[in-house]
Amino acid sequence: MADPYFFGYGSLVNLATHDFPDPRPARLHGWRRVWRHTDLRQVAFLTALPDADCSIDGMIAHVPNDDWQALDAREWAYDRVAVTDHVRHDLKQPTEIAVYAVAPEKQSVPSTRHPILLSYIDVVVQGYLHAFGREGVRDFFNTTSGWEAPILDDRSQPRYPRHQQLKAEETDLVDRSLIEIGARIVAVS
Repeated sequence: MADPYFFGYGSLVNLATHDFPDPRPARLHGWRRVWRHTDLRQVAFLTALPDADCSIDGMIAHVPNDDWQALDAREWAYDRVAVTDHVRHDLKQPTEIAVYAVAPEKQSVPSTRHPILLSYIDVVVQGYLHAFGREGVRDFFNTTSGWEAPILDDRSQPRYPRHQQLKAEETDLVDRSLIEIGARIVAVS
């Protein structure tokens, strides 16, 4: 019987946001990250879309006792999609791997009314920095679409429920990366 694992490509890369066992770097082939809004949430967030020309780094982790309930609750706005044959990892035992993605018909483009949260970006970038280094952070920005969306600067009062405290150099890395891609930061009103 295959062990169940999930592939995380956003906040799940940051191991401070969960305690699922056996986390390890992996690569999902044929998918891309994109910022999207759905009516199921107030703000925009990351989802994964099939893209034959792209591969994304992330983390896989074990789902103990095949109990998806806690992870499904955390990722409630997403559908769980089997991607076992598309993930490269270093596990020796048979695995079944799923990724969480918003159904295409439930997606819309982020807007000023439904922006990306800077506190969410902070968590994701911190995770990529710890797992994949600075090159991994560059790759995260390069393999994610939708950066033209407005980003709400909520750092002083984070709205993202799993926000993390960043070191000064981590905050600087996020800010410089956003400047490099020409992101539009908007103030909290």
